[in-house]
Amino acid sequence: MRGPRAGVYELYEHTFMSSMSDFAPVTDAALARARQDPAFRQRLLTQSLNFLLAKLQKLRTTPDAGTGAKQIREGAALAVRLAELIQTVADPSTTP
Repeated sequence: MRGPRAGVYELYEHTFMSSMSDFAPVTDAALARARQDPAFRQRLLTQSLNFLLAKLQKLRTTPDAGTGAKQIREGAALAVRLAELIQTVADPSTTP
């Protein structure tokens, strides 16, 4: 993937896909349900945000294992975006 968000997606793949025992990727069925059910969408986004924040905390406190400050910044940017999406689901009148 190219573009300004490419690094965020690389962090997503590194963080989520490298620890499959901790995180199950979102299925197509879950995405379809999230499009139709705002409460489910909010739960899905909240779970993803909580998982991301826990992984970022772990990266922050782990001695440098090849993970740089750039990845932590990208993860923080993704966390902010998830938080904005959660707020939008909670209050549709707000726009991220």
